Parts: sequence; structure tokens; C-alpha cells
Amino acid sequence: MVETFFRISQRLAQAADVAVRQVLDIKKDETVLIITNPIEDVLKISQALYDSCFEVKAIPCLIVQPMKLPFDYTEPAVISAMKSEPDVIISISAQKLGKDREALAEPYKGLDGKPYNHIFDQLLNGLKKTRAFWSPEVTVDIFVRTVSIDYAKLRKVCAKVENSFKNAKTVHIQTELGTDINVSVEGRKAQNDDGDFRKPGKGGNLPAGEVFISPRLDESNGVIILDGSIILDETRVLRMPVKITVENGHVTQVEGGKEGDQLRDYLHNAAKLPYKMFQQGEITFDKAKEYSKNATNLGELGIGLNPRAKIVGNILEDEKVLGTVHFAIGFNFDQDALALIHSDCIVKNPTITIDQKTIMKKGKLLI
Repeated sequence: MVETFFRISQRLAQAADVAVRQVLDIKKDETVLIITNPIEDVLKISQALYDSCFEVKAIPCLIVQPMKLPFDYTEPAVISAMKSEPDVIISISAQKLGKDREALAEPYKGLDGKPYNHIFDQLLNGLKKTRAFWSPEVTVDIFVRTVSIDYAKLRKVCAKVENSFKNAKTVHIQTELGTDINVSVEGRKAQNDDGDFRKPGKGGNLPAGEVFISPRLDESNGVIILDGSIILDETRVLRMPVKITVENGHVTQVEGGKEGDQLRDYLHNAAKLPYKMFQQGEITFDKAKEYSKNATNLGELGIGLNPRAKIVGNILEDEKVLGTVHFAIGFNFDQDALALIHSDCIVKNPTITIDQKTIMKKGKLLI
């Protein structure tokens, strides 16, 4: 055990060991970059992960940058560290990792020819040179409670749900509160966050436990009634439902109390900020136009599958809750709708029908 700033509890040490050995399968002499902030919970988790990497004789490096809000930039030293192409990258952040200033101005290219507006995304998804997990807004309680799970079982469940999307055209989601939306997914491939990040090009959140897909651009239509939580500058548990209207793949109207006003303002600011960045010479006008347009894009449909997760007002955990579905507004994971935001919104107890097959009824998984 290496010397640490904080005393690491046995439960946290065990959860970190699960992440290092079972989730990432880190081996001797592998290079591991751990990025965190000088905030107690995330620093404790990062130190526990550092210790676990040290125990398996890997070569960990822990780098601490100031806490980053959604529109802040990653520190240049952190970007440079990622450019060294470590075998594993772990981001344990109190808020966000931060944006890549260079890549926002001129996105990197991957082997797939797609643009990537962060070096982290290029290394993981575009070049498949690293494996990773990231835990924005994680706390010690969340990490300890939701990371030490049966990954063999979770991976089987995720595989079944993911397989349900194969060759699918439309996903219909309904709730008793009034959600009624058709999400177009034809030609899209579902992905899963099943905690299996053992090979280069694999990565996701910890806690794990979701299957997600990027809707087709400009084609989804309907109404979403949010009744779980939403992420703005921080996650908010909704005190009253928020109604979102989606037309041709974009959010066109937001209604519902204070949180509805806040979400509407957040999307408005996300659409305006790219033009301010253009005026400051940070990005081109074409990029500003693209990022602004996609601020209202329906960027993700996800299904929560972690049996230990619960809605706590932390989107990292909230979107993994078994019996929920979440939608994200902003950029998608197919990299054909780049934006400055990815704002997740939770809906409880949905009925989910993929083409003609119902896979969840009122929050109960049927497969």
C-alpha cells in the first residue's frame, strides 16, 4: 500500500480493487493515467485506484486539475498527458473532465474517419489505443455502493437488451404521466456500458449498467415527461414533472415549473455560446453553427440496468437505475451531431417497445 493523503476505508479499497481487476483488468507494467480534482471524495477514490494499480504492479500516474464545470476547458497539462497514449485513462471528476480547446477548433480524426472533439474520445473510440472509465460527479458512497456488483450477471442482461435493438427501426416509449415518443433508430447500433473495459477501445461509466443508442438525426417525434432528474450545471432531482416536446429530432419546447425554466435557459445558453467562441476566435463559424444547432438535438436514448443504483440527484448513478429510461439533449455517441452539451434527463417506470416487442413494462424488465 502506498502512502496516501486520506485514510482509505476497506470498502472503498475493495471497490477500487474491483474496478482495477474486474472492470479494467489492469496488468503489470501497464501505464495508467488517473485524472481528478482537489475535492475530497474524488481524490479519495482516485487514491484508492492508484493504490490498487500499484498493487497489481502497473505504472499509475495521478494528476490533479481544478474542478471543471460543463463549459470549462481541460488543463493543457492534462491534454498533454493523454497525448502520451497511456494504456488506461481514468477520469474521476467532481464535475466534468473539461473540454479540449484544440479539438473544438479542429476536431481530431479517428480510424473511422469521424471527427472527435476531445483527445480522450479520439484515443478511446477513434483510434482504440486506450481503455477507460469516467465517473463525473462521483461520490465515495456511490462508488462503494454501485461498483462492487456481479459483472457477469450485468453483462448478460446488457447483452440481451442490446440485442433487442438489432435491426430495429423505432422505439416507442410511454409512461402513465404522459410520455409518448417515437425514437427513430434505424441503421443505428446500440452500445452498452456493462463494466467490461478490458480491451483497447472499451470504456464507459462506473457505476456501469446501461444500454444506449444514438437516435437518427432529425427524425424522432413526441412528448417526454421527465420525472426523475436532469443535468444542467449540476444534477437536479425534479420537484415536479418537466414536459419536453421533440419535433424532427430536436427539442422545440420545454415546460414545467422552475426546473423547466432552468432547462430551457440551459439549452438556450448552449446554443448561444458557440457564437461567442467564434467571436473570440476559438472556433470557426461553421463549427459554431454546428454546435449551436445540436444544442437541442435528441442525442441519446438509454435504459438503466444497475440493480444497486437509485435516484439520488446524481446523474452518474440516476441514469443507471433499473426501471428507468433516459434521454440526452446535445451531442451523440455516433459523432455525427457534435455539441457543447450532453444533458441527461431521467424518466421513471417506462414502457419500452422496440418495433413490436415490449422489453420493459412500467419499469419492469421483461427479458
